[in-house]
Amino acid sequence: MLTKDFEVVDPRFESLVFGNVHVDKLYTGTRWAEGPAYFPAGKYLIWSDIPNNRLMRYDETDGSVSVYDHDSRNQNGHTVDREGRLVACEHRGRCVSRIEPDGSRTILASKFEGKRLNSPNDAVVKSDGSIWFTDPTYGIDSQYEGDAAPSEIGASYVYRIASRGGKIEAVAKDFVKPNGLAFSPDESKLYIVDTGATHVKNGPRHIRVFDVGADGITLTGGKVFATCPVGLYDGLRIDIHGNIWTSSGEGVLCYAPDGTLLGKVLIPEVVANVEFGGPKRNRLYICGTTSLYAVYLNTQGAKRPVK
Repeated sequence: MLTKDFEVVDPRFESLVFGNVHVDKLYTGTRWAEGPAYFPAGKYLIWSDIPNNRLMRYDETDGSVSVYDHDSRNQNGHTVDREGRLVACEHRGRCVSRIEPDGSRTILASKFEGKRLNSPNDAVVKSDGSIWFTDPTYGIDSQYEGDAAPSEIGASYVYRIASRGGKIEAVAKDFVKPNGLAFSPDESKLYIVDTGATHVKNGPRHIRVFDVGADGITLTGGKVFATCPVGLYDGLRIDIHGNIWTSSGEGVLCYAPDGTLLGKVLIPEVVANVEFGGPKRNRLYICGTTSLYAVYLNTQGAKRPVK
């Protein structure tokens, strides 16, 4: 018998959760919680409070929460690179940046074909060290999550930053508002969310799945993998079995690699993003609108393949 925090849609979901485990609320007090990233060496998680222009930090060792950065340039999504450095998508900075070991900031991408990026939203690091990120306009649409400004590019693309030389290229252009993204465990597939319904009536509110070519760069396919039943998908993460854990208007939804909805982690707020953490990568951190939640699962977050 599962607790009230879970809803089973497919029997396979029962093997991924524990019947006696509850969702924990770890903190409340944000305006729009986003962009969680876990640092195993430090045993802590950072996440964004975009409208309040700050990053928050949750310490696993004692459960304390503190402000990690008081002026984050309205950062949204984050990831951790192979060297353990924080990679950030900055709304107000309109760039993808990296925090070096000495605390300095390096801008990795700010323009494409001579034009300023819109407002990078989410990023993921591939095993070859390349950084893939989405660039919708949410950070320049208003003053709430960045600085209002027209789009210089005039569209919202998905980009790749090469690990050597830092070349920036658009890998997918047929999106309305690309958002969260994640690779399958073997990196043969890339899942990308499109939240275009925020700007286009009856627009996309789905996840698309692409095949990654033998060159590790070229994307083909792009069929709709799943359509959000309530609200919008936003961020997503993949477990070791290839299951997709994604945010939605009713909590966290779990999909099998075949596209079947397996079950739900019910959260009393709109969820923006999730992240696997903990020493065993079996704790799912969940960014609700005003709060940070977490739940232990009977699975683990996927690790990047060794190249």
